[in-house]
Amino acid sequence: MLHDRRNEKHDAKMPIYGSYAEDSAIVKTSLRRSPIDAQIAYRLISDELMDEGNARQNFATFCQTYMEPEAVQLMSETLEKNAIDKSEYPQTAKLENYCVNVLADLWSVQKDDDFIGTSTVGSSEACMLAGMAMKFRWRTMAKENGLDINAQKPNLIISSGFQVCWEKFGVYWDVDLIEVPVDSKHMSINTDILMDYVNEYTIGIVGILGITYTGKFDDIEKINHLVDDYNKKSKWHELVIHVDGASGAMFTPFVNPELPWDFRLKHVVSINTSGHKYGLVYPGIGWVLWKDKKYLPEELVFDVSYLGGHMPTMAINFSRSASQVIAQYYNFLRLGFDGYRGIHERTKKVALFLSKALEETGLFEIYNDGANLPIVCYTLKADTDKEWTLYDLTDRLQMKGWQVPTYPLPKDMEDVLIQRYVCRADLGFNVAEEFVADLNEAVEELDKARILAPKAETTDGKKETRGFTH
Repeated sequence: MLHDRRNEKHDAKMPIYGSYAEDSAIVKTSLRRSPIDAQIAYRLISDELMDEGNARQNFATFCQTYMEPEAVQLMSETLEKNAIDKSEYPQTAKLENYCVNVLADLWSVQKDDDFIGTSTVGSSEACMLAGMAMKFRWRTMAKENGLDINAQKPNLIISSGFQVCWEKFGVYWDVDLIEVPVDSKHMSINTDILMDYVNEYTIGIVGILGITYTGKFDDIEKINHLVDDYNKKSKWHELVIHVDGASGAMFTPFVNPELPWDFRLKHVVSINTSGHKYGLVYPGIGWVLWKDKKYLPEELVFDVSYLGGHMPTMAINFSRSASQVIAQYYNFLRLGFDGYRGIHERTKKVALFLSKALEETGLFEIYNDGANLPIVCYTLKADTDKEWTLYDLTDRLQMKGWQVPTYPLPKDMEDVLIQRYVCRADLGFNVAEEFVADLNEAVEELDKARILAPKAETTDGKKETRGFTH
C-alpha cells in the first residue's frame, strides 16, 4: 500500500520518481486541487508519450520530422506572436508576404498577374479557401448568364484518390464531390473520361500534384488543354483548375522545373501547398495562392479592425502562432533554391534505392518507385504463395520501431492492399539501409512464422481494415 504523501511539500533534492506526484495517476477527468512542480509535470507527460514511437521512423506521415536547432530556437522565441495580428507584429507580416512572393515565383506567376496569397494552418484550410473561391466565382457567373443555381447543387471534379479535406469541403459548403475513379491503368485522374463528368454546375476541377495514396501526379497540362476546349464552347461560365499541391508544389519546382503544372497553364488559377511537408517546416503551416485577385471573390476578403489597425484577412482561422510562418521564411532564407534542390534530389534517390530493394525481393509489385514524389508504393504480387499479408508485415516492422502504413486503395480498387513509404528530408541512406535490413529480416521471419490471420469480416458485415486510414 502506498504511503499517503499528498500533503508533503516537494523537496528540490528529492528525485522526481520519489515524489508524491508519482504515487497517483495523471489528470484524466478533472483537475487536481493543487499545482505540482513543473519538472514533475514535464516528466509525467513525457512518460505518457513514451510509447508513441519515434517520429523519424514514421513512414506514414508526409509531415516534417526534423528541423535545424536554429529554426527551432526561432520558433520557440516567436510562439507568442499572433500571426493574424499584423498591426502589432508588422515585421512578421512582412515575412509572410515575402514567403508568398517566393511561392509565386516558384509557381511561375506571369509578369502581368496580380497575384494574392496567404498562409494557413495547413493544406486543409488552404483547400477550403480555394474551393470557396471557386464556388463563389461560379455562382456569380452562373447568375449573370441566367443559370438557375438552385436547380441542383454545384459540383467539384476530382480523382477518387483525393485527400479527406476535399470530402470535408463538399460537406461543409454544400458542394457535390464528383469522383473520377482510378483503375490499374489510371492511378491518377483519367483524362480520357474526365470531361464526361463536367456540366454547367461544375465550379472547377482539382488536379492533384501528388496523390496521397500513391504519390502519383495528375496530368495537369492535359487537364488544362481539356478545360481550354470546354471553355471555348461553354456559355455558362469559365471553368477553372485548382492544383492541390500539398506535397508536390514544394518539391516539383526544385526537382522537375520543366514540368508544366503551375501558373504557366492558362486555366490553373489557384494552388495550395503544405509548408510542413516538402516545405520542410514542422506541422502547422500551409499556403494558398491565386494567380490573380480576380479569381478570389471580394466577399471572401474581410477588412478587420483589430487592435488599432485595419487589415485584410481571407483565412478561416484567426488567432494562431506566427512561429511556423517564421520557420518557413527561415528555410527560404537558409536553403535557397539550390539547398532545397539538393535535399529533395537526395530524398528522391533514397526512394529509388528503397524501391530497388523491394524489387530485389521478387515479392512486390511497385505502383510508384519515387519517380514523381519520393513516395514508394507497392503491393504483394498476386502469384506469391505467402501465408502472411501486408498487415502482418506492418506489425513485424513495428517491432523494430518502423511505422509503415498498410491500407486499401480508393473506391473501385479497394480490394488492393498497398504499403507506402514517404521519404522525407531526414531519411538518409544510412537509415534507409538499416530499414532494408529490417525489412528483409521481417520477411524471413514471417516466412517461418505460424500466421494467425484476422477474421475477414466484422460483426456488422463490413470487410475489416487495420492500420493506416486516410
